[in-house]
Formats: sequence, C-alpha cells, structure tokens
Amino acid sequence: MKNYVQDGKTISFTPTAAVASGEAVLLATLLVVAIGAIAADTEGTGVTEGVFELPKKSTDAVALGVDLYWDDTEKELTTTATDNTKVGKAWLAAGNGAETVWVKINA
Repeated sequence: MKNYVQDGKTISFTPTAAVASGEAVLLATLLVVAIGAIAADTEGTGVTEGVFELPKKSTDAVALGVDLYWDDTEKELTTTATDNTKVGKAWLAAGNGAETVWVKINA
C-alpha cells in the first residue's frame, strides 16, 4: 500500500520546555506521553494511545469510564470540561484524595 505512513501509536514533537519521561503533553487536542526525557526545543517521541497512570485533580472523584479532560495550566486530568480539553476515558475509578488516575488516552 503506497499511502501507508505509520501505525499512529507514536508521534514526533518538539516541546518548548523540557519534558520528563512519562510526562503528558497536550499537542492541540491530542494528549501524548513522552517515551523518554526530551530537552526543550529538541525533537522527541510521544505515545498517542494506551492506558497510563497520570496526575489528576485530587478533589475530583472519578468513576470508571467517564470522560477525562486535560487542564493544561495545572498539567493534570479532571472531570471538569469547562476550559479544558477532552483527552480520554477513566480506565479505573479514583476517589477524592487520589492524586493519579488510569486513563485511556485519546479515546
């Protein structure tokens, strides 16, 4: 097939600030998770699909399967849609007080 480019499970990007391995980064409306540490202004690779344990707003109670949104200011997932970007579905419930949640990104 002549028009095949790639499987779409990873994407190359160049962050303006350093990114740690495993850190989530919002690229427009696509949430990616850095495969390795990426220096500022240096091309790196992020994963575009899968389930990851990422930071969440600790006061949110997250039910299994609900939509999750990325708060790009706080760099965390939330159940609040207003002023945030939908980035996936909760893969596991996480109660009030929990600082992380499992999320299937870009679902």
